[in-house]
Order: sequence, then structure tokens, then C-alpha cells
Amino acid sequence: MQNPSETPPGRWERLPSWLLTQTAGHAHRLVADGFSSVGARGYHYRLLATLDDFGPASQATLGRRSGIHASDMVATINELADRELVERAPDPADRRRNIISLTDAGKQQLRRLEKRLAERQDELLAPLSPEERQRLTELLSRLLDHHNQRTGTPEEPWS
Repeated sequence: MQNPSETPPGRWERLPSWLLTQTAGHAHRLVADGFSSVGARGYHYRLLATLDDFGPASQATLGRRSGIHASDMVATINELADRELVERAPDPADRRRNIISLTDAGKQQLRRLEKRLAERQDELLAPLSPEERQRLTELLSRLLDHHNQRTGTPEEPWS
């Protein structure tokens, strides 16, 4: 009887779609574990990074910029506001709308998350040289851009 580790791979195991899916599963697990080690989720990172990149904004604007669906945005803002990582304030131009801002504690949490994310990227890409990492990122970006243009909607990577 042949040892399973000696069995040649099935033909599907070398298909790009299979390889991307399997690697994405590892990437998701690594990133989720890294974020959870500091009490966070992917949506937390995306929202904090969006605020840091673009400044205070309404929930709707943050949703468009971060790619977080409106139904998930409220819960994410509530979680971050409860931890004083973001604050809500009425929009002076429209009192029915809130403007969400990043707090100093939110900036500190974002730095922790970026550190964890960098560690997890290194772990995921460990067998690749810096040049290979850059090339892989370029190729994946090109694929994603192509498919986003065709469908018009980006996928939800980190929740």
C-alpha cells in the first residue's frame, strides 16, 4: 500500500484556481489569528486604516472606501466606538448623519494591527524571495483588477 504522502498530486492540485483557493485559506487563517491576538478582526483593520488614510467621514463614505457593506459597518463602528478607537460626532452639515473619526487609541491599535499583519505576510510568503513576493503581488493585483472591472464589485476579503 502506498503512503499518502508519496501519492502524486491529483490533476486539480496544480490548477491555479485550486492553488489560489488553498493559499487564500491559509492567508485568511494567518491574518485572522494575528488580528485576534490583539482583540481585533479584519473589518477593524480596514476601517481604522481607511480613517487613517482619508480622515473622518460618514458611515456611507467609509463603507465605500473600505469595501465594508453597510450591514456590517454599523456593528464594526459600534465595536470600535465601545473600545474608544473611533468616535462619532454629528455632521455639522447634516445633523442626521454622524462623522466617524479615529482616536489616538485607534491609531495605536492600527499600528499594532499593522505589525501583526506584516508578521503574518512574512509567514505566508516565507518561501519567496523579496523579488518573488513583489512579482506575486503584482500578478495577483492584475488578476483582481481584471475581475473587479468585469464584475464591478470587489470581493469581501477580510471580515
